[in-house]
Amino acid sequence: MKYATIAAAAFATLVASSVAQAADHQVQLLNKGEHGVMVFQPNYIEAAPGDTVTFVPTDKGHDAASIDGMIPDGAQSFKGEISKPVTLTVDKEGVYGIKCVPHYGMGMVALIVVGKPVNLEKAKAVKQPGKAKTVFADLLSKVPASN
Repeated sequence: MKYATIAAAAFATLVASSVAQAADHQVQLLNKGEHGVMVFQPNYIEAAPGDTVTFVPTDKGHDAASIDGMIPDGAQSFKGEISKPVTLTVDKEGVYGIKCVPHYGMGMVALIVVGKPVNLEKAKAVKQPGKAKTVFADLLSKVPASN
C-alpha cells in the first residue's frame, strides 16, 4: 500500500512539474513600438516545445497568422481574427514565421524559434514582400546554429 501511494505521489509530481515548465510568451501587436511602426513586440522569441505564444492586439486592427513555408513540418498553420487575441501552442521544433495580414508588407512580422531550427533553410527561402524582407533578414540572423 505504501509503495502505491509513493508511486502515485511521484507520478503526480512528475506531471505537475512538466506542466509547470511550459511557458506562455506574450507578444503585443502595436501601431508603434521599440522597433518602429506596425510591430510585434517582441518580434523574436526562443521557446521550448509545449510553450504557448499569445498574440495580444494592444492596438486595434492587427492579427497574427502563420506564413506558408515558414512553419515546421507537422505544425498546424493558424490565422487569428483582427483585433482578437490568439494563442499558439508550439509543439514542433523549428522556426515559425508570423505575420500581421494587413501589415505584412510594412514589415509587421515575428519569428519564433522552438528547440532546434530544423526548417531554417526552408524558411529563409520564402519570398517576403516589402519591408518584411529586411525585418526577416535581421530576425533569421539571430537564430542559433543547430547542433
